Amino acid sequence: MNNFRIGFGYDVHQLHEGLDFWLGGIKLEHEKGALGHSDADVLIHVICDALLGAANMRDIGYHFSDKDPKYKGIDSKILLREVMVLIRDAGYEVGNIDTTVCLQLPKLNPHIPAIKACLSEVMGVEEGAISVKATTTEKLGFVGREEGVSAYCVALIYKK
Repeated sequence: MNNFRIGFGYDVHQLHEGLDFWLGGIKLEHEKGALGHSDADVLIHVICDALLGAANMRDIGYHFSDKDPKYKGIDSKILLREVMVLIRDAGYEVGNIDTTVCLQLPKLNPHIPAIKACLSEVMGVEEGAISVKATTTEKLGFVGREEGVSAYCVALIYKK
């Protein structure tokens, strides 16, 4: 069996006025925030899904059901910490993750260093193992109309 495994994550959340906007564990100032059962941190959710998928451990919804009231409003950093425990208990370590956030506004470039620092601390990996990129959809689709945010992640894990 190969020592390296790759996982993929994709997630979408609606944006609504008056909600807090959490992304990569950082609260961004914006008039809209993401709607979800937890804090709706789309970036952390795709990282969790990519890591779980790489380890063949299903997905975030399987481990942290949105039907379970104990996860209502939960800080997604808690979920990511638990995912890291799961994959490490299975004998895996993170090689690297590569993420892309699709969002019209706010612009993410100024926040990427803080996001990477937060994710690095939560995951217990070097910042250099975490790539966070941002793109718009050139005002097309639900992202372009500022109705939602989406994100993608690929993760490489390896057996220790």
